[in-house]
Amino acid sequence: MARYTGPKHKLCRAEGVALCGSPKCPVIRKNAGPPGQHGQKGRRKPSEYRVQLREKQKVKRMYGVLERQFKKYYTNAAASSKATGEALLAILETRLDNVIYKLNLAKSLSQARQLVSHGHVFVNNKKVTIPSYNVKIGDIISLSAKASNFDFIQKLQEETKNEKLPVWLAKKATVGKIVSSPKREDLTTDVNEKLIVEYYSR
Repeated sequence: MARYTGPKHKLCRAEGVALCGSPKCPVIRKNAGPPGQHGQKGRRKPSEYRVQLREKQKVKRMYGVLERQFKKYYTNAAASSKATGEALLAILETRLDNVIYKLNLAKSLSQARQLVSHGHVFVNNKKVTIPSYNVKIGDIISLSAKASNFDFIQKLQEETKNEKLPVWLAKKATVGKIVSSPKREDLTTDVNEKLIVEYYSR
Protein backbone atom coordinates (compact mmCIF):
# COMPACT_ATOMS: atom_id res chain seq x y z
CA MET A 1 0.00 0.00 0.00
CA ALA A 2 1.24 3.48 -0.82
CA ARG A 3 2.44 5.61 2.07
CA TYR A 4 4.22 8.90 2.65
CA THR A 5 8.00 8.42 2.90
CA GLY A 6 9.17 12.05 2.80
CA PRO A 7 10.45 14.28 5.63
CA LYS A 8 8.12 13.91 8.64
CA HIS A 9 9.03 17.26 10.23
CA LYS A 10 8.01 19.05 7.03
CA LEU A 11 4.46 17.76 7.53
CA CYS A 12 4.56 18.81 11.19
CA ARG A 13 5.51 22.36 10.23
CA ALA A 14 2.91 22.47 7.47
CA GLU A 15 0.10 21.55 9.88
CA GLY A 16 1.48 23.30 12.96
CA VAL A 17 1.14 20.09 14.99
CA ALA A 18 3.78 17.61 16.20
CA LEU A 19 2.47 14.76 14.04
CA CYS A 20 5.66 12.76 14.49
CA GLY A 21 5.39 12.65 18.28
CA SER A 22 9.06 13.56 18.67
CA PRO A 23 10.07 15.93 21.52
CA LYS A 24 12.54 17.49 19.05
CA CYS A 25 9.81 18.29 16.55
CA PRO A 26 10.29 21.76 14.91
CA VAL A 27 6.74 22.91 15.70
CA ILE A 28 7.49 22.61 19.41
CA ARG A 29 10.38 25.03 19.08
CA LYS A 30 9.55 28.71 19.45
CA ASN A 31 8.60 30.56 16.27
CA ALA A 32 8.68 27.44 14.10
CA GLY A 33 6.49 28.30 11.11
CA PRO A 34 5.38 26.52 7.93
CA PRO A 35 8.01 24.87 5.69
CA GLY A 36 9.88 26.98 3.20
CA GLN A 37 12.32 29.85 3.47
CA HIS A 38 9.67 32.50 4.11
CA GLY A 39 6.87 30.44 5.69
CA GLN A 40 3.57 32.32 5.81
CA LYS A 41 5.12 35.74 5.12
CA GLY A 42 2.92 37.85 2.91
CA ARG A 43 -0.03 35.41 2.84
CA ARG A 44 -3.55 36.66 3.25
CA LYS A 45 -6.05 35.42 5.80
CA PRO A 46 -6.94 31.82 4.89
CA SER A 47 -10.28 31.22 3.18
CA GLU A 48 -12.98 28.98 4.66
CA TYR A 49 -12.09 26.32 2.12
CA ARG A 50 -8.41 26.46 3.05
CA VAL A 51 -9.21 26.08 6.75
CA GLN A 52 -11.35 23.01 6.00
CA LEU A 53 -8.70 21.53 3.70
CA ARG A 54 -5.92 22.01 6.24
CA GLU A 55 -7.97 20.27 8.95
CA LYS A 56 -8.56 17.32 6.63
CA GLN A 57 -4.89 17.16 5.72
CA LYS A 58 -3.87 17.38 9.37
CA VAL A 59 -6.06 14.44 10.38
CA LYS A 60 -4.93 12.37 7.39
CA ARG A 61 -1.32 12.91 8.40
CA MET A 62 -1.94 12.31 12.09
CA TYR A 63 -3.12 8.80 11.29
CA GLY A 64 -0.80 8.20 8.31
CA VAL A 65 -3.64 7.76 5.82
CA LEU A 66 -3.60 8.76 2.15
CA GLU A 67 -6.48 10.48 0.35
CA ARG A 68 -8.20 7.51 -1.26
CA GLN A 69 -8.43 5.55 1.98
CA PHE A 70 -9.41 8.62 3.98
CA LYS A 71 -12.28 9.33 1.58
CA LYS A 72 -13.42 5.72 1.98
CA TYR A 73 -13.41 6.13 5.76
CA TYR A 74 -15.48 9.29 5.42
CA THR A 75 -18.01 7.53 3.17
CA ASN A 76 -18.37 4.71 5.71
CA ALA A 77 -18.72 7.21 8.54
CA ALA A 78 -21.40 9.16 6.66
CA ALA A 79 -23.40 5.93 6.22
CA SER A 80 -23.30 5.07 9.94
CA SER A 81 -25.96 5.95 12.50
CA LYS A 82 -23.51 8.11 14.48
CA ALA A 83 -22.61 11.72 13.80
CA THR A 84 -20.35 11.60 10.76
CA GLY A 85 -17.38 13.38 12.35
CA GLU A 86 -17.45 11.23 15.46
CA ALA A 87 -17.82 8.04 13.41
CA LEU A 88 -14.86 9.05 11.24
CA LEU A 89 -12.60 9.58 14.25
CA ALA A 90 -13.72 6.25 15.74
CA ILE A 91 -12.76 4.44 12.53
CA LEU A 92 -9.35 6.10 12.51
CA GLU A 93 -8.76 5.45 16.22
CA THR A 94 -9.52 1.74 15.89
CA ARG A 95 -6.99 1.11 13.13
CA LEU A 96 -4.66 -1.60 14.39
CA ASP A 97 -1.50 0.49 14.02
CA ASN A 98 -3.06 3.31 16.04
CA VAL A 99 -4.24 0.90 18.74
CA ILE A 100 -0.72 -0.54 19.08
CA TYR A 101 0.58 3.01 19.48
CA LYS A 102 -2.11 3.98 22.01
CA LEU A 103 -1.35 0.83 24.04
CA ASN A 104 2.26 2.05 24.36
CA LEU A 105 3.53 -0.97 22.47
CA ALA A 106 5.39 1.31 20.05
CA LYS A 107 7.09 4.69 20.35
CA SER A 108 5.42 6.11 17.26
CA LEU A 109 2.69 5.36 14.76
CA SER A 110 5.25 4.48 12.10
CA GLN A 111 6.94 2.03 14.47
CA ALA A 112 3.53 0.51 15.29
CA ARG A 113 2.83 0.13 11.57
CA GLN A 114 6.17 -1.62 11.13
CA LEU A 115 5.43 -4.07 13.95
CA VAL A 116 2.14 -4.99 12.29
CA SER A 117 3.59 -5.26 8.78
CA HIS A 118 6.43 -7.50 10.00
CA GLY A 119 4.01 -9.98 11.54
CA HIS A 120 4.62 -9.21 15.21
CA VAL A 121 0.99 -8.40 16.10
CA PHE A 122 -1.86 -10.78 16.83
CA VAL A 123 -5.59 -10.09 17.12
CA ASN A 124 -7.47 -12.80 18.99
CA ASN A 125 -4.39 -15.04 18.62
CA LYS A 126 -4.37 -14.67 14.83
CA LYS A 127 -1.52 -12.86 13.09
CA VAL A 128 -2.62 -9.66 11.35
CA THR A 129 -0.22 -7.88 9.00
CA ILE A 130 -2.55 -5.12 7.80
CA PRO A 131 -1.99 -1.84 9.72
CA SER A 132 -5.37 -0.48 8.59
CA TYR A 133 -7.26 -3.44 10.08
CA ASN A 134 -10.06 -2.11 12.29
CA VAL A 135 -10.37 -3.77 15.69
CA LYS A 136 -13.70 -4.32 17.43
CA ILE A 137 -15.00 -4.37 21.00
CA GLY A 138 -13.73 -7.46 22.78
CA ASP A 139 -10.72 -7.99 20.51
CA ILE A 140 -7.49 -9.03 22.23
CA ILE A 141 -4.32 -7.48 20.79
CA SER A 142 -0.94 -8.98 21.62
CA LEU A 143 2.66 -9.00 20.44
CA SER A 144 4.56 -12.08 19.34
CA ALA A 145 6.90 -13.68 21.89
CA LYS A 146 9.83 -12.40 19.85
CA ALA A 147 8.57 -8.80 19.77
CA SER A 148 7.71 -8.84 23.48
CA ASN A 149 11.38 -9.46 24.20
CA PHE A 150 12.70 -6.67 21.99
CA ASP A 151 14.82 -4.32 24.10
CA PHE A 152 12.93 -1.22 22.98
CA ILE A 153 9.58 -2.84 23.79
CA GLN A 154 10.68 -3.80 27.31
CA LYS A 155 12.17 -0.35 27.88
CA LEU A 156 8.96 1.29 26.65
CA GLN A 157 6.85 -0.82 29.00
CA GLU A 158 8.96 0.30 31.93
CA GLU A 159 8.81 3.96 30.89
CA THR A 160 5.04 3.98 30.38
CA LYS A 161 3.87 1.65 33.18
CA ASN A 162 2.27 4.53 35.09
CA GLU A 163 0.75 6.27 32.08
CA LYS A 164 -3.03 6.30 31.79
CA LEU A 165 -4.50 4.58 28.74
CA PRO A 166 -7.54 5.82 26.79
CA VAL A 167 -10.69 4.65 28.60
CA TRP A 168 -11.69 2.40 25.71
CA LEU A 169 -8.51 0.34 26.07
CA ALA A 170 -7.21 -2.03 28.74
CA LYS A 171 -3.77 -3.56 28.99
CA LYS A 172 -1.72 -6.08 30.96
CA ALA A 173 1.97 -6.44 30.07
CA THR A 174 2.05 -6.53 26.27
CA VAL A 175 -1.55 -7.64 25.83
CA GLY A 176 -4.33 -5.15 25.22
CA LYS A 177 -8.10 -5.34 24.89
CA ILE A 178 -10.75 -3.15 23.26
CA VAL A 179 -13.26 -2.64 26.07
CA SER A 180 -15.54 -0.13 24.33
CA SER A 181 -15.94 1.96 21.21
CA PRO A 182 -14.02 5.25 21.37
CA LYS A 183 -16.37 8.20 21.93
CA ARG A 184 -15.62 11.79 21.02
CA GLU A 185 -15.20 12.82 24.66
CA ASP A 186 -12.64 10.03 25.10
CA LEU A 187 -10.36 11.40 22.39
CA THR A 188 -7.74 13.95 23.30
CA THR A 189 -6.88 14.56 19.65
CA ASP A 190 -6.80 18.26 18.77
CA VAL A 191 -9.18 17.98 15.82
CA ASN A 192 -12.22 19.89 14.60
CA GLU A 193 -14.00 17.10 12.76
CA LYS A 194 -16.85 19.43 11.77
CA LEU A 195 -14.50 21.18 9.36
CA ILE A 196 -13.80 17.86 7.65
CA VAL A 197 -17.52 17.14 7.30
CA GLU A 198 -18.01 20.62 5.84
CA TYR A 199 -15.14 20.02 3.40
CA TYR A 200 -16.69 16.83 2.00
CA SER A 201 -20.20 18.32 2.06
CA ARG A 202 -19.35 21.16 -0.33
